[in-house]
Amino acid sequence: MSAPFREATIEMDAITDNTRHIRKLTGAQVIAVVKANAYGHGATASAVAALAGGATRLGVAEIAEGLELRRAGITAPVIAWLHEPGQSFDLAAANRIELGISSFDQLEAAGAVAGGDVAVHLKLETGLSRNGIAPSDWGRVFAEAARLERIGHIRVVGLFSHLSNTSPADDRAALARFEEGTAAAASAGIRPEIRHIAATAAAIDLPETRLDAVRIGIGLYGLSPFDDRSSAELGLRPAMTLRGAVAAVRRVPAGTGVSYGYDHRTNRDTTLALVPLGYADGIPRQASGRGPVVIGGRRHTVAGRIAMDQFVVDVGDSAVSVGDEVVLFGDPTLGAPAATEWANAASTINYEIVSRIGNRVPRRSA
Repeated sequence: MSAPFREATIEMDAITDNTRHIRKLTGAQVIAVVKANAYGHGATASAVAALAGGATRLGVAEIAEGLELRRAGITAPVIAWLHEPGQSFDLAAANRIELGISSFDQLEAAGAVAGGDVAVHLKLETGLSRNGIAPSDWGRVFAEAARLERIGHIRVVGLFSHLSNTSPADDRAALARFEEGTAAAASAGIRPEIRHIAATAAAIDLPETRLDAVRIGIGLYGLSPFDDRSSAELGLRPAMTLRGAVAAVRRVPAGTGVSYGYDHRTNRDTTLALVPLGYADGIPRQASGRGPVVIGGRRHTVAGRIAMDQFVVDVGDSAVSVGDEVVLFGDPTLGAPAATEWANAASTINYEIVSRIGNRVPRRSA
């Protein structure tokens, strides 16, 4: 039987186990980050798997992502933290989506929602220089948030920020600024249920940043955020396996050019296998000539340039047939290349490798 033409298999048990492992390791609530279609793994199914592992909240970037979860019947708390300028929060509030608030204007918009009782998490700028309430605005924002809370228009559920992962010293400095902000908020009468600043890397390596909750993204999907430690060394299991089927096989003589530009020419009589995945499917063109695959239990490397829909593998004298399975990445403990190997081949990070897998690649939950 032939392998799937293109397919990303998602081991939902791995997501559940990874969530459970991080929850036990940190001793904190887990906010499972399922933005960007759960880093390419499928938002709804991944959210269900993470909740089964003990996650208490879900995190998304945009309100539309939260609404998708609600339409799928997920009732767990959801926080969305990146908003369009001038965005109305009425629909979010009606669907009980908690709002990450990064400015006075956003706070005013949350306070203006009809019916009130909007749950918000105030995001503090602590050094990442992205969104977040600047320290110079803390006093004004905290005073207004406390007023809106007193009159029943909002509930300040959380205070949060984000770390740079530059170094332990930088992250501890950001934590210190966050604690200053927390103290200022308390002085204004704001006492949130949860404080959260750590994502996967800090949640694992800097226990002091765990606070009440940790936001877990890449670790949820079993990938390591560190250059010097693998998933297995962290007790995590990669959830996604990307595979395809050999679409064509041809025997060619030495000196044959392969793919656009003939960046690769065969140095001997050899067999070429065509794989129907390309940069339109999220396979990075930058990994041309370097990306690893496994066919029939043997490792090979992409030969020549990765095209929009396909790439070629020079398999030498290995016996390869049309329909044979090609594994691009998955769980290295099972013999698959790691997503991190593709990241290294493309000079990027494993987050990007899994997140960029396109809609043309069917996802199958396993």
